[in-house]
Amino acid sequence: MVIYRDAYRLYNFGPEHPFSPVRLEMLTSLLEALGVWREPIPPPEATREEVLSVHSERLVKRVEAASRGERVPDLEHYGLGTGDTPVFPGMDRAARILVGGTLEGARRILSGEKRVLQLGGGLHHAQYDRASGFCVYNDLSVAIRHLTRAGLRVAYLDIDVHHGDGVQWIHYEEKEVLTLSLHESGRYLFPGTGHVHEMGRGEGTGRKLNLPLEPFTEDESYLEVFEALLPWALGAFRPDVLVVQAGADAHFLDPLADLLLTTRAYERLFRLILEYAEAFAGGRVLFTLGGGYSLDAAVRVWALLYHVFHGLPLPERLPEGWLRAWEGRLGRPLTPTLHDPEGGYPEIPRKPEIEKRNRLTLARLTELVSPYLLH
Repeated sequence: MVIYRDAYRLYNFGPEHPFSPVRLEMLTSLLEALGVWREPIPPPEATREEVLSVHSERLVKRVEAASRGERVPDLEHYGLGTGDTPVFPGMDRAARILVGGTLEGARRILSGEKRVLQLGGGLHHAQYDRASGFCVYNDLSVAIRHLTRAGLRVAYLDIDVHHGDGVQWIHYEEKEVLTLSLHESGRYLFPGTGHVHEMGRGEGTGRKLNLPLEPFTEDESYLEVFEALLPWALGAFRPDVLVVQAGADAHFLDPLADLLLTTRAYERLFRLILEYAEAFAGGRVLFTLGGGYSLDAAVRVWALLYHVFHGLPLPERLPEGWLRAWEGRLGRPLTPTLHDPEGGYPEIPRKPEIEKRNRLTLARLTELVSPYLLH
């Protein structure tokens, strides 16, 4: 099942902002051009009360006021009106529409659907009391809270290049939520968190797992630690459902970070996630999108997700008409195939050192959380 509505594109910080609704327009038009687009389920927007299930009243009041154009003197204290998360008219409703899509995915899981792909959302930086990093409301946490209130144990997996901090902190003390975030180390990248010692608190101790990766990590190292961590953690936790933030900004073309994944790694990740959902969560999995700031790369990564999700064969080449139209609109060439060409970036001389450091980080993480997660 796919969830989507064109109104997702109302979430728009302006033409120069990297979190661009053009990504969704490009993606849906590509899927249509490839002849694989299936009519999605249009979700309702989330209500104010549903947003308040994970956010404070004072944050929501300020988002609403700013959305109406009112002057709010302490806006920046709540993460709004900044370069990352500027205010725009109708922001509250636009954010609630995205929340509504992910929440609808959770409802569908509870009603018996096994696999849901929400073609939007993934606003993982929004905190209980603060917007952050392009994220006004946290659609993922609203959906997770809906699932846990229904009695489900949720494993949240975040493959965005940035740490999934908002989801982690909102559920930091909750034993029924396991969070796993693989990201470029916060020593080098926003939001500066996601270290292995952030393990949870109280009943949530040992159920918040972070694997901060070295800059310039490539496919082999990423997949090595991913395939070591995920089955071990999911086997110990035994979730009822996976919720996945499928950010595309760990791709080597992304301008905001320095991991070097290719589309072949992403294809492998998506296939593994579906396998892990079958093995550890009764087949139940809810995907959202997320970050991804190279239009070329993000659209191809998410088109891959769409194909893998539906079990469709991958096209050898993207449609010529689609390429011409978007190259003309963007004023630059696009990769003509779903997968990256060979040799997309220069050889990294520190590759053995990077791989060793990532293995050591994985060993440290498992050492820290094993006494809690395995008991």
